Amino acid sequence: MANLILNIREYPSFQAKSPARPLGRFSSASRRYAGGKSGVVLTCYRFQGKMSAMRTRFNLLLALLLCALSSSPAFCANTHNPGAAKASAAGRWEKEIRAFEARDRTSPPPQDAVEFTGSSSIRKWKNAASLFPGHKVFTRGFGGSEMPDLVAYARRIVIPYRPKLVLVYEGDNDIAAGKSPRRILSDYQAFVREVHAALPATRIAYVAVKPCPDRAKYLGQIRRLNRLVRQYSRNSGRLLFADVFSPMLSRNGRPRADLYLKDGLHPNARGYAIWVKVLTPILNRYDRPPRRR
Repeated sequence: MANLILNIREYPSFQAKSPARPLGRFSSASRRYAGGKSGVVLTCYRFQGKMSAMRTRFNLLLALLLCALSSSPAFCANTHNPGAAKASAAGRWEKEIRAFEARDRTSPPPQDAVEFTGSSSIRKWKNAASLFPGHKVFTRGFGGSEMPDLVAYARRIVIPYRPKLVLVYEGDNDIAAGKSPRRILSDYQAFVREVHAALPATRIAYVAVKPCPDRAKYLGQIRRLNRLVRQYSRNSGRLLFADVFSPMLSRNGRPRADLYLKDGLHPNARGYAIWVKVLTPILNRYDRPPRRR
């Protein structure tokens, strides 16, 4: 049986090295299980030559162990592949998505309108449509969703409506789940690609992650994520960034409890009033009503 050695790289802290002395000829094939610096690369070497039985058994056991790990949910949760994240998200909020689709069959939202979509801060904003007079506004907030969920369901609750402008609120729950700001940015970029592949003229505005009292310990990561998305949005005329983060801070830079419900997580009427103040100029600019002849 051919002998296998696995060369593993997971961060700079661990590396299993190949033998110090060449014992024969090797041919190799690599497979990267996740992109970026945090990825795991497994390189299988086929050895043609002599090798001790003990080393052979060790390498084969290591290969079997890594194969088992690579298929486990815990392993997959710590690696990132936008396509895999999209697939794993499917079904998570299926009941809510089907409810939207059932409603659409009898009372579809207007096309060429303004859509607010994202997590529970959008789902709980029941009167959003009435707060932007002169604009056709509807919402598609679901669950306590994360950015990969929105990517997974974009073809069902965004693209069919052909909105002129999409406002996205995601990232809050992603940070609380332990995801890095760069990973969340990558997932947002996947959403942008998904929408623009079907609707190239649609503008997408990212509503900054808010500074809520219940998640004050994440303020540093929230600031970094908002900064990354702002920088990314500057590179395209079709992408916008709505800063609701800054005006929701107190004078000393802390979250304001008076802008939130008792859960310290979702905005109350005063919190949403700040959103309206920030978002109205965006809607007025990019959702201008047609001129009357």
